[in-house]
Amino acid sequence: MKEERFFYQPDVESGELTKDDTQHAVRVLRMSTGDEIWLIDGRGTFYKAEITAASNHKCAYRVVETFPQQRAWLSHLHLAVAPTKLNDRMEWLAEKATEIGLDELSFLNCQWSERRTMKTERIDKIVVSAMKQSRKAWKTKVNDMQDFSTFISSERPGQKFICHCHEGEKPYLLDMLKPGQDATVLIGPEGDFSADEVREAGQHGYVAVSLGNSRLRTETAALVAVHLMQIANIPKQ
Repeated sequence: MKEERFFYQPDVESGELTKDDTQHAVRVLRMSTGDEIWLIDGRGTFYKAEITAASNHKCAYRVVETFPQQRAWLSHLHLAVAPTKLNDRMEWLAEKATEIGLDELSFLNCQWSERRTMKTERIDKIVVSAMKQSRKAWKTKVNDMQDFSTFISSERPGQKFICHCHEGEKPYLLDMLKPGQDATVLIGPEGDFSADEVREAGQHGYVAVSLGNSRLRTETAALVAVHLMQIANIPKQ
C-alpha cells in the first residue's frame, strides 16, 4: 500500500503547495503528476487531492474530496510556559504537546526566567511537522513571548491554573479540570514562579494546583499538564 503523504496547506484554494512543500514533494518524495496527496488546513479539515503539475518550482493540485474532522477533545486547551535556557527542550515540548493535542502554546517571561526572548518561527515549523505526523486536523497556535503580568491580566475564558512548588496544600490539576470548559495552565521556569507571581496570578483568577508529588523539570511539567488536560477532555463513548 502506498504511503499517504500529508501537507499543511492553510490556503487550500490556492491550488499550489508552498515553496518548501513543493521541494519536499518533488525533489525528496519524487512525486509527479497524477500522484495523490492529502492536505491539512489546520482548522479542522482534511482534503484528498491529486497533483496536476509538478516541477522544482511549482506543485499544483486539484482537490478531489473534502473530509471535515470531528474534534478529538472537548474544549480549548492552552499551555503557557516559561522557556528553558536550552531551546531544544522547548522544541521537544512543542512536538510532543502537538502530538498529544493542544490548541494554543504561549511563552512567558517570568521573574526567574532563564530565557528572556523566544524565536517562535522554528517552534511553529516543529508544530506543523508534528501535526502532520500525528494526523491532527487542528494546528496548535504558537504565540510570541509575553511578560508574565501582561499574560495573566488578559481576559481568558474558562478555567485558569498556575502550577508551582511553593509550600502549602494544593488540589491536583486533574481533580480540578472540568470537561468541556476551556483551560489555561501556567508552568514556570526551572526556579519556579516567584511568590509575588503566584500571588498576582491568584488575583487574576488563577487557581494554584499540583501536578503530583514528583519535582519535575519545566518541559516535563508542561507535558504532564497537557496530558492531564487531554485526559479530562476526551469525549465519553
